[in-house]
Amino acid sequence: MSSQEIRQRVDRRLEELYVRHLTLHDEEIAGYYGSGFGYYKPDLAEAKQQPFSICLATTDGEVFQAGDHTRPFALQSISKMFVYGLALEACGRERVLARVGVEPSGDAFNSIVFDERNNRPYNPMVNAGALATTDLVADAAEPALERILEILRLYAGNESLEVDEGIFEAEMRTADRNRATAYLMRSEGMLAGDVEANLALYLRQCAISVTCHDLAMMAATLANGGANPVTGERALAPRYVRDVLSVMHTCGMYDFAGQWAYRIGIPAKSGVSGGILAVVPGKLGIGVFSPGLDAYGNSVRGTAVCEEISERLGLHVFADGGEDALLGPGPMR
Repeated sequence: MSSQEIRQRVDRRLEELYVRHLTLHDEEIAGYYGSGFGYYKPDLAEAKQQPFSICLATTDGEVFQAGDHTRPFALQSISKMFVYGLALEACGRERVLARVGVEPSGDAFNSIVFDERNNRPYNPMVNAGALATTDLVADAAEPALERILEILRLYAGNESLEVDEGIFEAEMRTADRNRATAYLMRSEGMLAGDVEANLALYLRQCAISVTCHDLAMMAATLANGGANPVTGERALAPRYVRDVLSVMHTCGMYDFAGQWAYRIGIPAKSGVSGGILAVVPGKLGIGVFSPGLDAYGNSVRGTAVCEEISERLGLHVFADGGEDALLGPGPMR
């Protein structure tokens, strides 16, 4: 089979996967992301207009996509993993570990709960931990926002990534919980810098706008050991890619992380705007965008799509192999 025939077959399988999941899961949706960190439930007409896209990017630089893959959305919590990697490179493992742990919290992403034994947030994937890593980056890189944008552009291979200022301003207007978390952290010695400046930097990184294509390329860069598979530019040193993927695997899906590791078994990170980024080391990056959320704040369609791809392709870290359903005969179901 020629490379063109293989590509056509993968495109067909991916389109079939997209179309089938497009008509499923509405009854599982608990809400949609609105302004701030709240959720709202739209009426039926509004729900039918919600976008959905799937994108796969290989470590060879090939990209396969279906759906509304050029529609922009905010990274939100997906930004946390990239800033964590930047903090590791800027400050080193020991300094970062002294400020933020690597243990799953078992609580929601916005819980005001800390590892009191070590006087630090539980991990960098919850809001408290992300405030700590943002503080480290702000202390080590000047100007910090430009450095964060530079790194994210390297991951995505897209020089046009920017902060959506409208989303940032909406977040700042409804940031009371994050502000309370930050001031409590400063009172306990967990934050060293200016609280308002740190909060603004954190919310700006969350408001960086990407597409599903960008998301898959960022995942593929991690799958490729930190080097973008299309541009060849390095976004993160391999020794820190291991650290980022490890924390993604255990903490990346909020308080659903254990179920994700059990059912899907690959490192991933979600955001309340509806994006999920998943990494198959050495092989593949997966991006899915669908803003209908479950009770944990994860994309319902994104979770279902990743579970099916993992099961059918045998991607779970402890799997003994699976069917190549994208290339093999019959529909993926």
